[in-house]
Amino acid sequence: MGNCTFSKQDEQESMCAITRNHFSMIYAIGKGGFGKVWKVEKKKTKELYAMKEMSKARIISKKSTRSVMNERMILADIKYPLIVNMSYAFQDRENLYLVMDLLTGGDLRYHLCCHRKFSEEQTRFFIACIVSALEYIHQKGIIHRDIKPENLVLDSDGYVRITDFGIARLLKPENYQDTSGTPGYMAPEVMCRQNHGIGVDYFAVGVIAYECMFGRRPYIGRSRREIRDHILNRQVAIKKGDVPRNWSLQAADFINKMILRKPSRRLGYNGPSEVKNHPWLVDFPWDDLFHGRVKPRYLPKQKEDNFDSKNINEEWKDQDSDKMKENTLLLRRNSVQNLFNGYYYDATIAAIAGSKLSSINSENKTAKEVKPEDESKKKEKDKNVNTSEITTKAIVSKPNV
Repeated sequence: MGNCTFSKQDEQESMCAITRNHFSMIYAIGKGGFGKVWKVEKKKTKELYAMKEMSKARIISKKSTRSVMNERMILADIKYPLIVNMSYAFQDRENLYLVMDLLTGGDLRYHLCCHRKFSEEQTRFFIACIVSALEYIHQKGIIHRDIKPENLVLDSDGYVRITDFGIARLLKPENYQDTSGTPGYMAPEVMCRQNHGIGVDYFAVGVIAYECMFGRRPYIGRSRREIRDHILNRQVAIKKGDVPRNWSLQAADFINKMILRKPSRRLGYNGPSEVKNHPWLVDFPWDDLFHGRVKPRYLPKQKEDNFDSKNINEEWKDQDSDKMKENTLLLRRNSVQNLFNGYYYDATIAAIAGSKLSSINSENKTAKEVKPEDESKKKEKDKNVNTSEITTKAIVSKPNV
């Protein structure tokens, strides 16, 4: 096995490309399945970001190469105020790096652990943020498939944003084999290995709303199988007498319709409009939400960061160290490194490229619109020229008297 070498194109790009050296690592703010998440500062601009550092060896060990490459592809195609957006993506021989918006409000799981329940108005705002973001990604033909409190992060203003598109997929008719997700928030059609659509995301939204109301999920169990059996055995529904004080029947009806087991009967099956038109959300100011003009009903405490401090200096511990050593050695192979080809992304360059493409498309459109008029003028001009030539010939050929 020789040393890893990148292609000439990669070497040329690396001369001006974004790398880890462009950032100052401040401290760890969390950890995921492949490594840690860091609070970082871009040295040149002093801008703050969250950087996911993911070990290639761990990714290979968990057979998740497709997942991380898929997330990078999807994030490059989306940008929305209620999503944690990607700014940069790059790699070195050992790690992948994903540089995202830094949100210091903590995830919704953190706040549920602190408060257990939320008021109806607080929950309504959370749900509206999620529904707005889902409408955007569903219009892009993407289903998230892992909506849960851990993947919903609050910014400093209290707005909820969706993150972690690792198991998100482009919507397709045959997807019964895509069964990844988190038990407790996973729709029954996914758990039962059936084809599924955008309704799986709305089922999870209903579960989260239920959890905000009661402090627990509607379907519980110690394993995926127990949760699946719970779902299949009984349809959970909030009865009138179960609605907590200061909560409306409309809220209960909304949740009941979102957690229906049969996808075709579930609110959201036919698209986001039927979710937004439900009496509980019908008068919500969606445009103001998009522009950040709605005052949140819950604000995270303004401490330094709503993160678990134990992540700061804790070293990552692999359960199978021998397997990890083996996969680390595999990284010397070009064939293994090639699995991560195309991971690079720079939002600034992408924006410039997008602007140029829009300009070209605009010019082409203008040219197409002008072309028929120019053709008409040309024909008229040719007609006049021909008439002039005929007249001139007639005068020249006329005999002298």
